[in-house]
Amino acid sequence: MCCAKQPVKSSMLLLLVWLLLSYFFGNIHCSTVPKNSTDMLSLLDFKQAITNDPGKVLSNWTASTPYCQWTGVKCSRTHTDRVVVLDLAGHSLTGTLTASLGNLTFLRILNLSVNHFSGHLPHLNHLHQLEVLNLSSNSLQGVIPDTLTNCSNLRKLFLAYNFLEGEIPLNVGLLSKLSTLQLTNNSLTGAIPPSLNNTLLEKIGLANNRLTGSIPSELGYLSNLSVLLLGGNMLSGVFPAFLLNMSTLIGLHLGRNLLHGELPSNIGSVFPSLRNLVLSINKFEGQIPASIGNVPNLEVIDLSSNNFTGQVPSSFGNLLQLNKLILEDNMLEAPDTKSWEFLYALRNCNHLNVLSLAGNRLTGAIPDYIGKLPTGLAKLYLDDNHLSGLVPSSIGNLTGLIWLDLDNNKLTGTIGEWIGMLKKLQYLDLSENSLNGPIPSSIGNLTRLGVLDLGQNEFTGTIPTSLAYLQQLIDLDFSYNKLEGNLPSVVFSIPTLTTFVLSYNKLEGPMPSEVGHLTQLTLLLLSSNKIFGEIPDTLSQCQELNILELDKNCLTGSIPVSLGNLKSLSVLNLSHNNFSGLIPSAIGDIKTLTCLDLSYNRLQGEIPFGGIFANATAVSLNGNSGLCGGSLDLRMAPCASVSSQRFERQYFLIKILIPIFGFMSLILLIYFVLVEKKMSRPYSLLPYFGDKFPKFSYMDLAEATGNFSNLVGRGSYGSVYRGKLIPSKLEVAVKVLDLDIHGAEKSFISECEALRGIKHRNLLPIITACSTVDITGSSFKALVYPFMPNGNLDTWLHHKEGNASKYLSLNQRLSIAVNIADALEYLHNDNGRTIIHCDLKPSNILLDDDMTAHLGDFGISSFHIDSVSTSVEDLNMASSKCIASIGVKGTIGYIAPEYGGGGHVSTYGDVYSFGIVLLEMLTGKRPTDPMFTNGLNIVNFVERSLPDQIFDIVDAPVQGECETFAQKGALVENRISRCLLTLLQLALSCTFQSPRERANMREVASKLRSIKTSHAGAKFF
Repeated sequence: MCCAKQPVKSSMLLLLVWLLLSYFFGNIHCSTVPKNSTDMLSLLDFKQAITNDPGKVLSNWTASTPYCQWTGVKCSRTHTDRVVVLDLAGHSLTGTLTASLGNLTFLRILNLSVNHFSGHLPHLNHLHQLEVLNLSSNSLQGVIPDTLTNCSNLRKLFLAYNFLEGEIPLNVGLLSKLSTLQLTNNSLTGAIPPSLNNTLLEKIGLANNRLTGSIPSELGYLSNLSVLLLGGNMLSGVFPAFLLNMSTLIGLHLGRNLLHGELPSNIGSVFPSLRNLVLSINKFEGQIPASIGNVPNLEVIDLSSNNFTGQVPSSFGNLLQLNKLILEDNMLEAPDTKSWEFLYALRNCNHLNVLSLAGNRLTGAIPDYIGKLPTGLAKLYLDDNHLSGLVPSSIGNLTGLIWLDLDNNKLTGTIGEWIGMLKKLQYLDLSENSLNGPIPSSIGNLTRLGVLDLGQNEFTGTIPTSLAYLQQLIDLDFSYNKLEGNLPSVVFSIPTLTTFVLSYNKLEGPMPSEVGHLTQLTLLLLSSNKIFGEIPDTLSQCQELNILELDKNCLTGSIPVSLGNLKSLSVLNLSHNNFSGLIPSAIGDIKTLTCLDLSYNRLQGEIPFGGIFANATAVSLNGNSGLCGGSLDLRMAPCASVSSQRFERQYFLIKILIPIFGFMSLILLIYFVLVEKKMSRPYSLLPYFGDKFPKFSYMDLAEATGNFSNLVGRGSYGSVYRGKLIPSKLEVAVKVLDLDIHGAEKSFISECEALRGIKHRNLLPIITACSTVDITGSSFKALVYPFMPNGNLDTWLHHKEGNASKYLSLNQRLSIAVNIADALEYLHNDNGRTIIHCDLKPSNILLDDDMTAHLGDFGISSFHIDSVSTSVEDLNMASSKCIASIGVKGTIGYIAPEYGGGGHVSTYGDVYSFGIVLLEMLTGKRPTDPMFTNGLNIVNFVERSLPDQIFDIVDAPVQGECETFAQKGALVENRISRCLLTLLQLALSCTFQSPRERANMREVASKLRSIKTSHAGAKFF
């Protein structure tokens, strides 16, 4: 140890000699040497550890300038050579914090916040005079040194926005003068130290860590506490009773925890100074205490994402300073006119800026006096309720609105001219209602509009040309309406558009060549219209285009070769049109393309090789009888040569027609024999399956499965057998329902109804359904699917004994995730009716012979929107059905948290389940793993390991694979790390507690395809 220190001492001595010489020879005007050289040497050692100084703030830290005049340095007036302040905040400095800072023993203020310092916190235990330590907003790691508690004069400690971990030092109570403790946004674990009560704390900031346990009652002794920020942890228990004695509180933030129970009824009577009350994303229940309306200075109330019931207190109208009232995602009701009085009372809150009542159970018409709310109201959220009737025209009085969200209600009638009065509006969402009539031209007055979503309504007429005035518009969605007329070219002249969705309307005419003006466009969906003519070549100018769907139209001509210039394209769907000619080989050159659907056109000629055409699972070419050749995996007929075609025509009669007559005679004979035999067998096919599905009797299925002896698995409602259909020798999986189980009959009907009309390459296709009687006369119901030779995803992630060599590579996991995301996107958005799976888990994900994933088991699925005309009553019935099913048969660990609280089923429930499955695929841990106890779950297990401990939590086979590739160098290792980090972050974005915060499956699928495009082609896979 002594040997290790010797070189340091020598270098320090040489440095001191050099500095003394510099002072002597370089500064003739200086006649004295600094009395204290320790502080100067400590500062120079600190400077040496800084690797980047973009602002050159340390440029005068040289021997030619006295160190007390260096930038950020102040010395004592009484001890002129001793540094008392080192303040270099906000200069983007990069480097590490050296231990030499601990030698500045006269230091009172050390402020290095808002920089890029990394590494561990040094020991600063000799800084006994330090009063303020601010190292916030850096990249510091490791634990908080216990020796920091030796800084006995410390009054303010700021370590927020770093990557610190471990527990808060138990001796923090030794800092008896501490008034501010700010440790938010780190990765701290353990409990809150009760010893904090020995301090003079006025402000405690511990939000957004991983703290567990209850909030210690000892904090009740902090008589001067004004701010308590504990949100974003895993704290449990009820609302702390000791807080009711803390009349000095100004800010109380307990959001994003696991707190439960009812709020004290007198909560508003004990906090006379409270300004901010944030209790969001917990499990609080009961009614919202009316006493909150008695806090005179309250500015922010956020009680969102809890289980509050009853009505909104009208006493909130007494809060004259109220700025934000956020009550979204609860179970609040407004069953009659009286229960809406709170809205009228809020007219007194002149400072009200944000009002959110989204995601509740508000019913009836929006009261007309909503227009009496303060004109300064900027954001109004009433979406995801059960509101009905007309949108009151008085909303036009709220001229300060910049955000209006009324989507997913039961609103009817037309949009009045009031819309044109909201000239400051930047976001307007009226989607998923039953609004009708024309889109008013006055919408063109909203020149600041960035998002306009009127999708899934019943709007008629043409698209108003006044949209051309919306030159700041980014997202436009008019899908699932009844709009008619030509595609207006003026809409294609909005240069800022990135999302343009007009699918499922009655629009016609050619696609305007002006589409090339949309150079920022990333998403263009025009599916299911009557667009005719050819695709204009100008479309190739949309270089940012990521998804292009023009299916189910009347487009003709050849597929433009210029589409190959869309180098960012990941999804191209031109199916169900009248395209002819060859498939351009340039499409195969688009390296980002992951999904190509050209089915049901009149394409002909040889299929290109290479690119996406080499991946049969990503290409759909059905319904093009003139196509041939291509990759063997496409299973297309080989292209005939010219000479062979001439030979076939010459000998057609000899080689084809004559044998056919003999063969047909034989077939007819066999047919009549089989018909005689089949007519004696009882069978029944469900009516809604129709004649296009084959019919099998009980005896057919018994014979195929060896009298139901080849058991391959059991499900919630029955057993699955492997078999081979005798006539076709097709391997199948036969799911036989156990009708003695409650709900099995409903599950059978639900799965039949879900599967009869859907078709997607990543959905498990149904061959047929059989509903008949067995040999004993008992009712028999079975579903027949193609057999998936590689089983289900669960068996690949969680190996049983003897299957240790059966594992998935990272690339395979990514491909499976893309497959399932595509399937869910189709179910949610592209099926003409929204189907919610309700039971997504690895055992319901089947893998075929080339490891392509297929989503199966729709036994408890629900139809969210059966068609664009589905009534809201049908929607509610479907939602209730799925919730009931989930309550009985949903799989613990994968169920969205809102379902457990009785929330309505939604596509966001599937998103949550997908996020959990993706986490399971990457970590190899089930969400019900025994390790997840005491508040720890798979979500926060992953959260606390990001971004620096990714390789510690991923599944063991992936770890081994990453270690192998890491040997190829740092560049490869960084690419792997970025890939995993992006996947884990995407999974976490699907698992937010609040459904409104989650991405939708279209966004998730697009992001996954982008990840696969960016990473799957890299050499390390």
